[in-house]
Amino acid sequence: MSTAITVSERAARRIGEILKSEGDGAMLRISVEGGGCSGFQYKFDVDHAKAEDDLVIARESAVVLVDPASVPFLAGSEVDFVDDLIGASFRVVNPNATASCGCGTSFSV
Repeated sequence: MSTAITVSERAARRIGEILKSEGDGAMLRISVEGGGCSGFQYKFDVDHAKAEDDLVIARESAVVLVDPASVPFLAGSEVDFVDDLIGASFRVVNPNATASCGCGTSFSV
């Protein structure tokens, strides 16, 4: 299984739009924390500081940070942006998730 984490073109475009409004040096931080209805949940934050051991994913004007503790949970995943009838949101397509909830932000491994 690949350890790479990728960002789709749609997600990169939307992340770039968000970061532009957050000022110079803004980056999107994606992390995994305990909780949610399935055991783990994704957390999305805007951050202006990169830790020395962060994984940095850059595509177009999007810069995404992932802390080292979250990388194994996200290995092989793609971050996508979906805009459909139920709303617009980032979606993580995670091959490590064995179950997830209806909201798409909680999963188990």
